[in-house]
Amino acid sequence: MLAVDTPEQAAAEQQIDALATLCKASADPLRLQVLRVLSRDSFGVSELCNLFDMRQPALSHHLKVLAGAGLVATRREGNSIFYRRSELGQRPELEALQQQIFRTVDQVELPEALRDNLSALQRQREENSRTFFHHNAHKFREQQDLIASYEQYADTVAQVLRDAPLQRFDSALEVGPGDGAFLRELAPRFQRVIALDNAAAMLERAQTTAAKADLDNIRFIHGDTGSSELDGLQADCIVINMVLHHTPEPRQILQDVARYLAPGGVLLLTDLCQHDQGWARENCGDLWLGFEPADLTAWARSAGLDDIASVFLAQRNGFQIQVRLFGRH
Repeated sequence: MLAVDTPEQAAAEQQIDALATLCKASADPLRLQVLRVLSRDSFGVSELCNLFDMRQPALSHHLKVLAGAGLVATRREGNSIFYRRSELGQRPELEALQQQIFRTVDQVELPEALRDNLSALQRQREENSRTFFHHNAHKFREQQDLIASYEQYADTVAQVLRDAPLQRFDSALEVGPGDGAFLRELAPRFQRVIALDNAAAMLERAQTTAAKADLDNIRFIHGDTGSSELDGLQADCIVINMVLHHTPEPRQILQDVARYLAPGGVLLLTDLCQHDQGWARENCGDLWLGFEPADLTAWARSAGLDDIASVFLAQRNGFQIQVRLFGRH
């Protein structure tokens, strides 16, 4: 008679196979470089081909191996597939090994040529975003309304702000204030407000809104979250409403703003949940098709912030908005 594996033996064999797959996938210099690059961002296949100066069939093979081992996850955006590191492996018993691989590879410095390619890609992403808003500032509300109009989430965001466990109301920072609508909520509640935007045309619209509402405690800064004009800022509240999906490095934005948050302060973040409506890239200037809530939580935690509260708003057009409140621990 043929021996029949017991359930325990079958499970052990599956575990050994999974371990072998994980070890094989991580035993290639190029694949380790890919994991290193994916540590802070997600990239489309064509972007990765440009970064590594490789043809797509060759790189796709390596990505398939990484995905098969559970080291990378994919998401489809229109006709494109984007890759990111998978923080949770396919098998819980191998998660510790996977995390150790990530931690080890993250300590390795990227080659200069690859760093240059990454910088060039980020500059192109930023330029694409600025160009879109420069040419479409006059249509801001119209473009925004295609997905989620301000009125659909404004009351909820304002209520989360009112319920936030704040002890001080000295200063607030809004990153990407758009046409300035939420400044009307911030200015009466805080002694000083900073409105920061890297698109001059949008900052002008926010200034016009503030002037019409007689809001005279707002300082307007043309720049990004790395601006030297923010040095030394300790804000009691930082607001980022529907901005991250327009930015090339959302995780870095959270790292930046966490430096400006005072002890006991809160970060109020509103953005789209992940979706598959690729048309939003061309029509609305979106660089990301929303975010998984778990990704925002992980990025905030790595920036030293705790998850305080979350509200999810379903839209009639199928989109979902997440309103998140994080605090400094």
